[in-house]
Amino acid sequence: MGHAFEEVNEIELDGVTPEQVWDAIATGPGIDSWFMGSNEVEPGAAVKGAFGGYRPRHGVTAWEPGKHLAYGGEKAPDGRFMAYEFLIEGRDQGSTVLRMVVGGFLPGDDWHDEFEAMTAGGTMFWRTLVEYLRHFAGRTATPVTVVGPEIADWPALWASLHRKLGLDRSPRVGDEVVVDGLQGVVYYANSQTVGIRTPDAMYRFFQGITGVLIAMHHVFADDDRDESTWSSWMGDLS
Repeated sequence: MGHAFEEVNEIELDGVTPEQVWDAIATGPGIDSWFMGSNEVEPGAAVKGAFGGYRPRHGVTAWEPGKHLAYGGEKAPDGRFMAYEFLIEGRDQGSTVLRMVVGGFLPGDDWHDEFEAMTAGGTMFWRTLVEYLRHFAGRTATPVTVVGPEIADWPALWASLHRKLGLDRSPRVGDEVVVDGLQGVVYYANSQTVGIRTPDAMYRFFQGITGVLIAMHHVFADDDRDESTWSSWMGDLS
């Protein structure tokens, strides 16, 4: 049967300019600093991504620098599609309103689990974009992505992750934690994801739909922690 969906998020960002928002959503380095994988933008033509073996290419359907960006909507043979739209409005007193709309269609009768994971992950991406604009606007991050091994017992894995962050319960926004020796604060968490901000990075952990723990970090300063470092760090959880 399948499932059509649309998610809408909107926020007013004090002290953030429309130009800074545009750079974050409409340039490869900007998208690298909050979304997933490595990204490339062909101005006015396409937005391309690379996440493991996933290589999406979305055609641009609206391109008004500093105001309006839309891309995607191409349908697969089974009807699956994703479309993204960003609307930017500068306000008096130096604030900017950003509205993001994500819509699409998931085919088949087993769309529920995929939709749940996509919704949890999509909310984290939105919160990371907001966090980036509030704390790192104008800076460019190096994305660090690590896919861990398959996990049989997710509740035990999540509890182990929480303990490793210095918590005796599930993380909440505002919690002070320690991630690989670095002091940070939880900026967003739900049942499948947790995001942590430090002065020079955003560290994120996701429950992957395929049953793995995935790290999708954004590092804004020189850091000798590479993919192998985080792979070992996550391996100690299981």
